[in-house]
Amino acid sequence: MREITYSEAIREAMIQAMNKDEDVFILGEDIGIYGGAFGVTNGMIEIFGPERVRNTPISEAAISGAAVGAALTGMKPILEIQFSDFIMIALDNIVNQAAKTRYMFGGKGKVPLVIRLPGGSGAGFAAQHSQSLEAWMAHVPGLKVVQPSNAYDAKGLMRAALNDDNTVLFYEHKLLYQTKCRVPEEEYEVPLGVADIKKTGKDITIVATGVMVNRALEAAEILQKEHIDVEIIDPRTLVPLDIDTILKSVEKTSRVLVVYEAVKRGGYGAEIVSQIVENDTFGYLDAPISRLGGIETPMPYNPTLEKAAVPQVNNIVEECRKLMNY
Repeated sequence: MREITYSEAIREAMIQAMNKDEDVFILGEDIGIYGGAFGVTNGMIEIFGPERVRNTPISEAAISGAAVGAALTGMKPILEIQFSDFIMIALDNIVNQAAKTRYMFGGKGKVPLVIRLPGGSGAGFAAQHSQSLEAWMAHVPGLKVVQPSNAYDAKGLMRAALNDDNTVLFYEHKLLYQTKCRVPEEEYEVPLGVADIKKTGKDITIVATGVMVNRALEAAEILQKEHIDVEIIDPRTLVPLDIDTILKSVEKTSRVLVVYEAVKRGGYGAEIVSQIVENDTFGYLDAPISRLGGIETPMPYNPTLEKAAVPQVNNIVEECRKLMNY
């Protein structure tokens, strides 16, 4: 099977959906000739033209309102927010309109909208362009939140998001865009709400999200040499969350480390920890649950400080060692 990048996988999923359904279109800042801030929509305007690949003004409030309105009238928009941080300017349309319309109108109104959100640190974009705010969105009833960690999942989850009648927030980590893995050419879905076991193991369960899945896999190779066998669970979607897969893993390993890039305080990892603690699985634990997140600081511009602000492979290794020695 061929290998393609994360960004190519997302683009392929969008092209296949647009070829299949004329109601699907893309809008966002610089997504046309420029191909988007991270090149994900490269070449799409040549395929579909400016009516379906629509360059917009630099106004997240305006373009999110247009996307919600289009979805309400039967279209299936894909909205690219240039940096996920800018979602704050669009929150009223997303949180008070897109998330609530279906409930408030008894299912008669629906908002089948996918919002693409390049997020995370590591690319030197500093404090206003490098945040991980997915926990904010996971808090809102009516929104679904997706966070793929590789190209295969990105293509399949995008297809599933486009087939959903709800608003789906699709978080794409900037550092993952050029990573590659095997991806089928044909269309396929990765269902929302189904976690994936990226590596099986018996000693520690690591639940990791986004780019932290790859770092956890690197850490697992180091720990294997120390005879520590790690199991790695990638939720893939935060809402809905496949807690059952996580709980089964915890019952097997009896130790848990939750790793995410966002600031540790109030991050989505706290929700995962809470659901484990509130379940009967808590009785299987042989050590307290460990939670590894970003430090409480705006993201630094300096590359050394930026790296120090979020969990790295060595931090994951050290936390696992502590868990084994508890």
